[in-house]
Amino acid sequence: MDSSGLGRGVLHPARAAEAVRVERRAPAPAVARFVEFYWLVRWDLRGRPPYEQKVLAHPNVHLVFEAPRARVHGVDRSLFVRRLEGAGHVLGVKFRPGAFRSFAGHPVAALADRSVPAAAYFGPEADRLDEDVLGERSRDQAALVDAFLLPRLPAPDPVAQEVAAMVERITGTPDLCRVDDLARELGLTVRRLQRLFAEYVGASPKWVLRRARLHEAAERADAGGALDLAALAAELGYADQAHLTRDFTAAVGTSPARYADAARRVTPPGSAAVRPA
Repeated sequence: MDSSGLGRGVLHPARAAEAVRVERRAPAPAVARFVEFYWLVRWDLRGRPPYEQKVLAHPNVHLVFEAPRARVHGVDRSLFVRRLEGAGHVLGVKFRPGAFRSFAGHPVAALADRSVPAAAYFGPEADRLDEDVLGERSRDQAALVDAFLLPRLPAPDPVAQEVAAMVERITGTPDLCRVDDLARELGLTVRRLQRLFAEYVGASPKWVLRRARLHEAAERADAGGALDLAALAAELGYADQAHLTRDFTAAVGTSPARYADAARRVTPPGSAAVRPA
């Protein structure tokens, strides 16, 4: 979690906390083998301008109950942007890295940078559940989704569990920056590692390594203090500050120095929302 209490990947979290409220809910124990958590986003912008939230996505597939119908979102390898206006809420299911492969029945690389109707994987019942989750009478959306997923859980896939551990190794070690080093550590060839990630994650190991470093860089920039880019670049395994700046700018749309300057100008609200990582 970043210093504001918001999850990594959400850009300008102090500003986001002024526009949205987010709750994280735990799935049932059996479901938790496949799902990290449920996230519930609420907003009420009536009388206020629309708000655009930008997110550096994680290497996870999401099932999202939203209007007008539920959708499955693959890994977004670019910058995810969601425009919010009026009032509403959505509920998301964050699958563990690699876990959606068993639900999909095909390599999840086919879902990269795409979203498809959830009915394609879960049948028309997904759209009926979407109505229930978004309905005003629904009080415990997480319980509804638990009841929906429990009878649809596939058999555990040991390879998916191994891939999830690989992703966790990367995301927990942002200074790990070379695919060759990761493959050597895991005792795999680079080609085998690439195939596993295409099959189960939906993004290459190089992308996951780079995204982990960018999450760390954005979190540091959001902290509000002085940002030593040269030291940060060295800490994250970049050859120099220019490489970090180029990577960050390509992903976020602005340089880390300008991003940090914008973060310093935002005054965090008294209480921060909890945002899914």
